Amino acid sequence: MASPPAPQIGLSTASVYPESTAHAFGWAASLGYDAVEVMVGIDALSQQVDTVKKLSEHHEVPICAVHAPCLLFTQRVWGTDPWVKLEKSAEMAHAVGADVVVVHPPFRWQKDYAAGFVEGIASLEARTGIAFAVENMYPWRASSRRGMEMYLPGWDPSDEAYANTTIDLSHAAIARSDVIEMAKRMGDRLRHVHLTDGSGSAKDEHLVPGRGIMRARELLEHLAGTGFGGHVVLEINTRRAADRAEREADLAESLAFARAHLAVPTP
Repeated sequence: MASPPAPQIGLSTASVYPESTAHAFGWAASLGYDAVEVMVGIDALSQQVDTVKKLSEHHEVPICAVHAPCLLFTQRVWGTDPWVKLEKSAEMAHAVGADVVVVHPPFRWQKDYAAGFVEGIASLEARTGIAFAVENMYPWRASSRRGMEMYLPGWDPSDEAYANTTIDLSHAAIARSDVIEMAKRMGDRLRHVHLTDGSGSAKDEHLVPGRGIMRARELLEHLAGTGFGGHVVLEINTRRAADRAEREADLAESLAFARAHLAVPTP
């Protein structure tokens, strides 16, 4: 019986910010990542399909996923219509050979978008052939007090009928979610993982995996043991790196962590 394909270990272009999308491909190639996830954002390069494709070809690093521009600070990237943004994300994914678009659930104030979101995502997947992996978010809280629900139909995609989902460990840290139990609830619907870490504070920290409390090692071991064949993408925050050497060390440590704990033990 053939073994399931090993997960690709990718690097999110967000992990090298404030360096550019172009730098992210350079880092992925030099450090030995399997792939790149393109975060479509305020970096103009990330919005240009031809440029992104040329970067992938030049560095000989494939693109495994496209992250749709659905953050607060990308509300005007590719227009203001959220469904148009998702259509454009699918077009980029097709053009660059990615099979996943990562998308956040709608904000609470996007009521029309949210009203048909679950059905709309299913329709997009059927029409485009791209997996729209809906990512877990979190209640917004300013301190240790109870948070406010800011996403519809909800911040936990394991509660909805999505065919494809994403787990982000930093987001789970804010929500104080058990990521292994979340992965079990998602089962085969779990298509994509943003490997990072968090301390459980109200901040979206995106720590190097292993430096927080989110049991990142155990999650990877769980995925390896269940034959997970999706993408594991490092999405860490290196903005506070003192220099390029420190950024490189964090990116290399993150890749080594993923490779070590995704290895399937020999019986």
